[in-house]
Amino acid sequence: MTDELELLKRDWQKKETELPSLSYAEIHKMIWKKSSSIVKWILIISILEFTLPQLLIFAPPMEEAMQIYDNIGVSNYLFMLSLVIYAVAIYFIFQFYRRFTEISVLDNSKNLMKKILRTRKTVKHYVFFSLSMVLVMIIIMLVGVYLNEDITHAFPEFEDKLQDISPNKLKITLMLTIGIFGIVLTLFMAGVYFLMYGLLLRKLNKNYAELKQLEF
Repeated sequence: MTDELELLKRDWQKKETELPSLSYAEIHKMIWKKSSSIVKWILIISILEFTLPQLLIFAPPMEEAMQIYDNIGVSNYLFMLSLVIYAVAIYFIFQFYRRFTEISVLDNSKNLMKKILRTRKTVKHYVFFSLSMVLVMIIIMLVGVYLNEDITHAFPEFEDKLQDISPNKLKITLMLTIGIFGIVLTLFMAGVYFLMYGLLLRKLNKNYAELKQLEF
């Protein structure tokens, strides 16, 4: 029995010596490459997220929506809000580019860990800003409807049919519709951000944990 155990032990040790062993530098380089690729995808997704909606601005449904905003009296406020959103979105895209250029430089583990933490922080701030802007937009629309004295003028094509409905009842119905739509839109965007950025951040977190284990 002892001889059999000894033979098994020797066989296992022999297999261990045959397995490829990676040095500290090789493992660090692998983690660095994976982290750089992840940050590159964060940058690409943020650019696509900014540019693709711009292609829909001149689509017929958007033109009709803009007309409704104008009839409600909130188009100027939404325009100013969109300028803020564009400016801040461009700022974040620039920040993602900076994070990518920073993390693309091969560095020691401690510096790479700091860069991963900075990237995570930037992404979280961007997601928080984007979701909060959706809520601000919904609030502006709710206030616009509430302050509108004759809301039926906001829908001229349905004005005849809306004459039988009291303005207050129409306001409440419209505000409830906008509120529900806002909640659904916010949850939908939160889900999309979780899929797009959340999965990438989880991979970055894994890389961070591996670096921490490697360093300490």
